[in-house]
Amino acid sequence: MERKAALDPTLVNEFVANAHGDAERVATLLEQEPMLINAAWDWGGGDWETALGAASHMGRKDIAHYLLERGARIDIFAATMLGQIEVVQAILQAFPNARHLRGPHGISLLDHAKAGGEEAAPIIKLFQE
Repeated sequence: MERKAALDPTLVNEFVANAHGDAERVATLLEQEPMLINAAWDWGGGDWETALGAASHMGRKDIAHYLLERGARIDIFAATMLGQIEVVQAILQAFPNARHLRGPHGISLLDHAKAGGEEAAPIIKLFQE
């Protein structure tokens, strides 16, 4: 397999940081460098975050959908925030301890569900059982 050059770390940091809330900048950066879609930034101490992870804990469904439509890898944190209860239930059935996972910055699944608002209300209930 051909090894590709690493992405510019400054660009990765800017992409992930903007995914916390600036949809327009995320789109511009992704158009400029499509390989950013699954890039992760290391905030230190093993706190890795992708743009999808950033959008997910901030409740930015618009950014999350945009990234998923362009090939971002969905995970339990994004599925939780987006209210995808079938996905979350399937993961929890296969891996029951996943309910205790923490995402970027140590943010819990319950907090991701709360960030999802009304669409994620059934998942909030699931985590409170």
